[in-house]
Amino acid sequence: MKPNIGISNKQLEAVTDLLSRVLANQVTLYTKTRKFHWNVCGDSFMELHKLFQQHYTELELAIDETAERISKLGSKAIGTMEEFLKLTTLKEHPNKYPTSKKMIEELLENHEAIIVELRKSIILCSEKYEDAGTADFLTGLMMAHETTAWTLRRYFI
Repeated sequence: MKPNIGISNKQLEAVTDLLSRVLANQVTLYTKTRKFHWNVCGDSFMELHKLFQQHYTELELAIDETAERISKLGSKAIGTMEEFLKLTTLKEHPNKYPTSKKMIEELLENHEAIIVELRKSIILCSEKYEDAGTADFLTGLMMAHETTAWTLRRYFI
């Protein structure tokens, strides 16, 4: 049964499609952050190992909240690697193990790319799809990514 919450079925479908792309990007970034956590080395090993763990733990919560938001809007959340890879806008680099500095740079670029996409999605949700709840939800996600990006950016000052 579709929710009867003042948003048309067409709008709900568009919003959940948008949220599925957000979810795919979060899972891709989560996986990359986990990989870097496992493989970081060098002078700042322990610091970065713990930082990446904190970041992927935060991403794990955001992933769950995004999937639940999709469910709240009456759709099924995607959940296979094939589906995630089909929808993600982030790039993976199999068999590549960058230096710790390059890891930070890549994660920063990914968080910033997600922030840019979230800004566009917030406008779509609030103006085109008339879904203030999802716009607010995405704003919270964007703010979390901004905090993480700021933390990573501090390594380049």
